[in-house]
Amino acid sequence: MTSDNAGVVAVTNKGRSHSKATNLTLKQIFALQALNGVRIRTDWFPHHIAESSIPTARPPFGENDIIIASAHTISHQFHSLPAQPQPETQSLSLNPSPFRPHCRADQQLYLWQGPNTPPSTTITHPVIEHLASLATRASLCDTRNYGAGLHKFHLFCNIFSIPETDRLPAAFELLHSFALWAVSDLSESSISSVLQVSTSIPYEPISVSVMRKYLAAVHAWHIAQGWPPPLSDNHHARINWSLRGLDNLVTSRCKPLYPPITFDMLHAIKVTLELSDPFDACIWAMASCAFFWMMRFSEVSVGSRAAFNPTKHLTRKDVFMGTDLSGKSYARLDLPSAKTACPGEIQSVFIVTEGSLCPVVTLHNLASVVPVLPNDPLFSWHNHTGEICPMIKQRALE
Repeated sequence: MTSDNAGVVAVTNKGRSHSKATNLTLKQIFALQALNGVRIRTDWFPHHIAESSIPTARPPFGENDIIIASAHTISHQFHSLPAQPQPETQSLSLNPSPFRPHCRADQQLYLWQGPNTPPSTTITHPVIEHLASLATRASLCDTRNYGAGLHKFHLFCNIFSIPETDRLPAAFELLHSFALWAVSDLSESSISSVLQVSTSIPYEPISVSVMRKYLAAVHAWHIAQGWPPPLSDNHHARINWSLRGLDNLVTSRCKPLYPPITFDMLHAIKVTLELSDPFDACIWAMASCAFFWMMRFSEVSVGSRAAFNPTKHLTRKDVFMGTDLSGKSYARLDLPSAKTACPGEIQSVFIVTEGSLCPVVTLHNLASVVPVLPNDPLFSWHNHTGEICPMIKQRALE
């Protein structure tokens, strides 16, 4: 698929978006691909290029690929999809303010200010004041992560019409309210119907752990702007009490169950991979084995190359191929570590051949495409230099 819309290209290639409404559309697109055995590939082209000059097919596109000339044809291709109710979403964005100039996230801690003048913390001398400014900026090694917390705080203030003068310094009542709002979503809770309150207030809930980081960002913002810390130990204790209660209420919402993986999804994944390629062969072996052996993704991947440990992760010698008494091929995995196993205990899992998605076949293919030594990672591939690499979780998800 070719499009002049960079956003369409990005979310289609990733398969996900920050927008709930877009994610619903992407799910429909993926369902169509799985149902029809096709794959949509996306490329960007400048809007001024004529559609007639765009090639209708080129490698690596194949007979099961969809080529669409431009962005406006996407809706035409999928107009026959059954309509699904779209959630009412409100784009949450900051109101423009002279106190919050446009800048990088790592500069917001210092450049976003308030109308109030902070109390003096040094004598009035340009050298001393300059040294204090240098010390403030050097106190934090990385301030990029604070930008998200400040952005969320000002969103809350905009929604509830908090004046700029009350944001810096912020009172305990304001920050406590900010914490309650940020982790709640009354639109998905029975509380709204019990209290008969309006659900017109927009919500963009985050987890309790992230909320604590956002409070730390507001705390750092106050100090960087010359104000005392906004919360005392007693204030933190009260906010943590509320967050703990809300965490108990919204755990099911914060961590929803993932939809089940289906055979159609596996078929859709398989047709997009080139099984003679070492990387793709490893990805397909991981997907097939994780599905049929009911393994967690962390059991077929590692966090980093240095994290691979033969005593904890599967190696090639942990796989045994055989034939049962009825003459049917099977595979056995000897798990070096498992959640249900005692320390040092090895658990074995078995699987027989299972049609076109069979993990036994995928393991045979992986062994032929990526030949390695017995102590090398089971799910591994070799790069352009021939070096054997364990499959890293983040690289696989990309």
